Amino acid sequence: MAEATPPRGKMRFRRNAVSFPGNLHLVLVLRPTSFLQRTFTDIGFRFSQEDFMLKLPVVMLSSVSDLLTYIDDKQLTPELGGTLQYCHSEWIIFRNAIENFALTVKEMAQMLQSFGTELAETELPDDIPSIEEILAVRAERYHMLKNDITAVTKEGKILLTSLEVPSAEDPVGSRLEHRHHVNGDWQTVNKLLTQVHDMEIAFDGFWEKHQLKMQQYLQLWKFEQDFQELVSEVELLLNQQAELADVTGNIGQVKQKIKKLENLDENSQDLLAKARFVILHGHRLAANHHYALDLICQRCNELRYLSDILVNEIKARRIQLSRIFKMHKLLQQARQCCDEGECLLANQEIDKFQSKEDAQKALRDIENFLEMALPFINYDPDTLQYEFDVILSPELKVQMQTVQLKLEHIRSAFENQQAGFRNLTDKNVKPVECVVPASDNLMRSRASFSPKHVGVGYSFFQACKLFSKGKKTWRQNQSNLKIEVVHDGREKRSSGQSSSLDNDNTLDVLQNHVLNELIQTERVYVRELFTVLLGYRAEMDNPEMFDLMPPLLRNKKDVLFGNMAEIYEFHNNIFLNSLENCVDAPERVGPCFLERKDDFQMYAKYCQNKPRSEAIWKKYSECAFFQECQRKLKHRLGLDSYLLKPVQRITKYQLLLKELLKYSKGCRGFEQLKEALDTMLDLLKSVNDSMHQIAINGYIGNLNELGKMIMQGAFSVWTGHKKGATKMKDFARFKPMQRHLFLYEKAIVFCKRRVESGEGSDRYPSYSFKHCLKMDEVGITEYVKGDNRKFEIWYAGKEEVYIVQAPNVDVKMTWLKEIRSILLKQQELMTVKKRKQHNPLTDPDHLSSQRNDERQHGSFLGAEEPAPEPSGALAEVQEAVPLVRAEAHTGWTQMSAPAELSEDPEEWPSNYFYASYDDNEEVRPLM
Repeated sequence: MAEATPPRGKMRFRRNAVSFPGNLHLVLVLRPTSFLQRTFTDIGFRFSQEDFMLKLPVVMLSSVSDLLTYIDDKQLTPELGGTLQYCHSEWIIFRNAIENFALTVKEMAQMLQSFGTELAETELPDDIPSIEEILAVRAERYHMLKNDITAVTKEGKILLTSLEVPSAEDPVGSRLEHRHHVNGDWQTVNKLLTQVHDMEIAFDGFWEKHQLKMQQYLQLWKFEQDFQELVSEVELLLNQQAELADVTGNIGQVKQKIKKLENLDENSQDLLAKARFVILHGHRLAANHHYALDLICQRCNELRYLSDILVNEIKARRIQLSRIFKMHKLLQQARQCCDEGECLLANQEIDKFQSKEDAQKALRDIENFLEMALPFINYDPDTLQYEFDVILSPELKVQMQTVQLKLEHIRSAFENQQAGFRNLTDKNVKPVECVVPASDNLMRSRASFSPKHVGVGYSFFQACKLFSKGKKTWRQNQSNLKIEVVHDGREKRSSGQSSSLDNDNTLDVLQNHVLNELIQTERVYVRELFTVLLGYRAEMDNPEMFDLMPPLLRNKKDVLFGNMAEIYEFHNNIFLNSLENCVDAPERVGPCFLERKDDFQMYAKYCQNKPRSEAIWKKYSECAFFQECQRKLKHRLGLDSYLLKPVQRITKYQLLLKELLKYSKGCRGFEQLKEALDTMLDLLKSVNDSMHQIAINGYIGNLNELGKMIMQGAFSVWTGHKKGATKMKDFARFKPMQRHLFLYEKAIVFCKRRVESGEGSDRYPSYSFKHCLKMDEVGITEYVKGDNRKFEIWYAGKEEVYIVQAPNVDVKMTWLKEIRSILLKQQELMTVKKRKQHNPLTDPDHLSSQRNDERQHGSFLGAEEPAPEPSGALAEVQEAVPLVRAEAHTGWTQMSAPAELSEDPEEWPSNYFYASYDDNEEVRPLM
């Protein structure tokens, strides 16, 4: 190189020495051509104090040709006397491109290494959504890096193409020189491309393995989740079937357990199908060489084991419950057989038959019954206990012993009966006389034996068919008996003990029939409530039925059905089970009602809501929703008939209790049964009174503050004033006012009954409030001239007088007794208060004040005409409670009709709680 001045040349040397990548061994200096410049150059380099100038040898060249001595001409450009074709700017461009490409390859390698380290060190999540999310993120990053590698490869290939050898058209010397120039750069770029390719292959292999592992990890978690869900469901079903292991309870409870087990079995079939699918999925994962092969196989085996346990447990539980149900069925059929046998014995007293033919016919009836009941008469308790020993509970063992005793009694009774009839057929029958049978005989003849009440066991059912052919003729002959055989005294004495035994047995049979009627009708009642709640009330929340329902009806569910759901829960969960426990213990019926008398108050709430419910039904009864529900339930009657069921049922209990009480005289629990009947009658009266109270309009205040309602009824009333001026309108009022009186503990309320036109006006009347008399200012006069049905109620010291005429004397005496009782209680309270105010130990006038109180009380209850109280009036008070419309008929045969009301609404009165009456009529019972 050459510079005009030495300082500029030294600066160039310094820069080259610093930037040159290798070590400098020799410095060639080309002198300038002019004399002065050459002289200055020699002097400058000779006396230079630069370190690199002192360390390196410097050769001073006088001309360009001297360079060929040290450097080959192929390495020199033409301006320096060489042949090298060189462009410095082009060389700089290629050098920068190569260096940038090398740097990019290095950065790419670092990115791939960092990504691989991150995948290896990052902890995997333990939930499926997070696993799926991280797998998607990593796949996205993989594709981004893959695109970067592709871009780098493309860049390297372009650079490599630019460094290729020139075309064949160039001179040979020029191509050789160019190849020699770019050979090193081309190899460098090619080497970098090879590195990029190797990195891409390694990265693809790493990602393929990682992706497979992540997918298998995700599959394992899904498999584990399905496994855990199935295990939980299997354990739940196992626990549910274990709850059915209790062998206690009656036949209804056992049947309910069998139904629950069938539902469990249906659910288990779906669960087992899911388990088989999960096991198959596990086998597929194992076949695809999953990395968790051992764990998957273990889970499949566990699931298969649990499935087998579930199937076996349900099968064993079904066998157990079936045997228990069979045992209960046998015991039930045996008990029914005993009941029918007792009924047959009660209708075949030996002294009723007039001829040998009648005795032979009765003997054939006994033989037919024994043939039909042979499976139970030949009952072997030891064999049965051996067969069912595994499932026998203490309760079942006691029932077996009870049935065994009854069967032995029936067997011995039939043997005695057969012996008596055989003796009768062997003897000559004396003349007979026609008599009219007694009422109890007629009752027993109507309650004749009928095999239809016996159980449905196969052998027993077949035996029933054999006897059913002659049933009609046998019943007719039994009901047409109108003569008695007159035997000698010895035969009468021999049959006396048997007759008394038969009478006792008849009462037991009739008692059992009433009890069975109570339980069976209770089951029907509960089933009907459930049908209404499920088929109507629940459907009002079904979105698919909204189109059939008027919008205003959707929010009226609680008003339409009232508290029927509460009533159903009480009867289904509590009361029905309590009644079923009384099957073998009729003495428990009374306590069953008494213990739950407070729960029956929910019927008052239902009855008070009934007018609102009927108003809604009347408004929407024709809508398509109710018709569709009725069609689905296949009900012959509409919803209104079923909404009346609770009202009918609460009135039916006292009828059944009356009938049961009639056949329980002298039995255990008789007093409690009588108390239960009184409780139900009081409940009906309370419900009836509450229905009247809510119909009172116009009273300012709260009627509940007046205390408990004692009585209510319709009366004819005249008003007058014993003191002060008499109003002119009172002189003109010769016709009595019709008023409905309500007697409370603290007041008497006068109301006027409003007669409203339209449907339902008689059923739910309304009362307009007129005035109220506080009991602390009320007095009574028990007898009034002219009519023994009248009495006076005077107020505020006879300032106001009301002459009240009752429908009859009994009603009058009942009201007087209740009013007198309230006034006496008030007088006692006043006396107690006075005693507290005046200490009897220090007050000398205590005795005299007490006497004055007694005199005052006598004047308070004084009468205008003193007369003795009629005898027997108080004895009739207890019979003056509101009567129920439906009275029990005398005799069991008339009670054998279904206890539930008829489905035909025309057979039932419209006023269950209210009775319409005219102003001049006597008051009729309201229930």
